[in-house]
Amino acid sequence: MFVPKLALRQRKSIYDVGRKFFTIVGVASLPGSFIVNAPFGRFAPRNPSLTIDGRLGWVLMELWSPLGFIYTMFNSPLSEESPRFSMPQIILVSCFMVHYLNRGFLSPARAPSRSRMHVFMPLTGLILNTTNGGLIGSYISSPIALQHLLPENAFASPQFYIGVFLWAVGFLGNFWADEILSDIRKKGALRGKEEKLSSGTEYYGIPHGFLYRWISFPNYLCEWVEMLGWALAASPIPKLTDLEWLLSLNGIYTMAFTTPPSQFAPTLTPPWIFLIVELCLMLPRAYKGHQWYKEKFGDAFPKERRAVIPYVF
Repeated sequence: MFVPKLALRQRKSIYDVGRKFFTIVGVASLPGSFIVNAPFGRFAPRNPSLTIDGRLGWVLMELWSPLGFIYTMFNSPLSEESPRFSMPQIILVSCFMVHYLNRGFLSPARAPSRSRMHVFMPLTGLILNTTNGGLIGSYISSPIALQHLLPENAFASPQFYIGVFLWAVGFLGNFWADEILSDIRKKGALRGKEEKLSSGTEYYGIPHGFLYRWISFPNYLCEWVEMLGWALAASPIPKLTDLEWLLSLNGIYTMAFTTPPSQFAPTLTPPWIFLIVELCLMLPRAYKGHQWYKEKFGDAFPKERRAVIPYVF
């Protein structure tokens, strides 16, 4: 993402452009995602042209975030010096890599099947996930992050411990929810669904247990908790003035078209940007997936179940 020979000022400019680009693209996608289905999973296109194996596509889509993260973390583009890592930084780097090891590799490996995926998805992942991973790696290796995460600062702050705790709870919850979905597909294979599994069509049933008692997508909710915890541990909470623009169309327009990248929400760091973008991309998909469950299973689907937030949404 960054050319090491560029001057520090130029590297910071690229970093700010990336922060603005990734945030605006994520926020702008929110309304459209309630209308247009991302072409994978239960919304995979029926026409197999321009599609690839779902598990391979998932790996290719997610791979770029840890690669971008590793590259920029070790090149430390926001510093003139070679990167130095405190123990809190090492803990957070490990958490980030564990998240993507599970999300990008172990999760598709555990699944007996995944529906075919349109090539648009891994191509989009190449752009957005490389940007995201590069931004987070740039931040976590920056002098600002090092100062915030010095042991005498981080280990003395309740925010760091609360963040790591939330990350762990979210990670375990996400893993558990995914295991329930994998078990459904495995049981489908044992009941004579092998022909669907081998044809690239994912087998679906109604999940039960854990948070599925209340919502259709606890894996999404737990991932949000996980990334909220990581952001809390890794970075100061953004100032309200750097978030209030998200609440109005005029604020979004101003930030997108008139605010220079260097002045774009200065306290909105990449860990918090990642959380915001995840919410914008996954909330509509949870809603549409919930509607899909109700249409597919009809009266058999629990009427009291919500999409992704118990009792609320």
